[in-house]
Amino acid sequence: MSKRIVCWIGDAPNHRALVNKIALQYEVVGIIVDVKKKIRKNTGLVSSWRKLINKLYFGKIDRAWAGMQQYYRQKFPGWPGKPMLTIDSINDSAAYELTKKLEPDMVVVSGTSLIKDPLVSMSLPIGIINLHTGLSPYVKGGPNCTNWCIANNQWGLIGNTILWLSSGIDSGHIICSERIDVSNLKELNQIHFNVMEHAHDLYLRAIKYIFSMNPPYQSIPQKSLGKGNLYLTKMWTSKQKENLLRNLSGNRNNVLLAEVKTIPLPF
Repeated sequence: MSKRIVCWIGDAPNHRALVNKIALQYEVVGIIVDVKKKIRKNTGLVSSWRKLINKLYFGKIDRAWAGMQQYYRQKFPGWPGKPMLTIDSINDSAAYELTKKLEPDMVVVSGTSLIKDPLVSMSLPIGIINLHTGLSPYVKGGPNCTNWCIANNQWGLIGNTILWLSSGIDSGHIICSERIDVSNLKELNQIHFNVMEHAHDLYLRAIKYIFSMNPPYQSIPQKSLGKGNLYLTKMWTSKQKENLLRNLSGNRNNVLLAEVKTIPLPF
């Protein structure tokens, strides 16, 4: 009997692409889409002025991400035909009830809000795995770890991580992690696309590893690998955006420090 997967997933085109790719190879029995409650933003004069300045000086950053999403929107216009639930918060009780009803062997997570109990501690035959589009434990948080690496001129830290889900921010034990060298790519949209494609590929390989092996599965505590930085969206200021644009067109530091370690899949 094939293993059963439920996806807890964000509602962006790259998330829809990931679920479609998983459904082509594995039995996805349910999809729960976290659309997140929309926060009403300040539309006053000061806020409008800031938006205009950001568009004029840093629009290239937003357009790069939007371009990647447009590609996935066109290539994967719909979700695979599976039982679906669309909710304002992944922590809604309806997500727990549907997951329990569908009886999956494993839950696959990407792009949701921070997941809390009782979902985090849900008992499943295999468990709950999560995608972090950054290299844990060295680069965590948001709004985008690749952008943070470029802003810090740390191209060697661009990568992806598959983790067991925990209650913290990208803090679970690591199943696998890999760097991706995008230092030769000139355009930011190309960089984001390559990182996302690598993330999807790594996720599929991690699922294959888990489904083809008997437990215990690889589970490396992040603290055993050293310390890193947790970046918050409020820290992503104009200064950081200026650094990104400068480093994008300048000399790129692609050196990986000796103390930085990645976790290969054990097969």
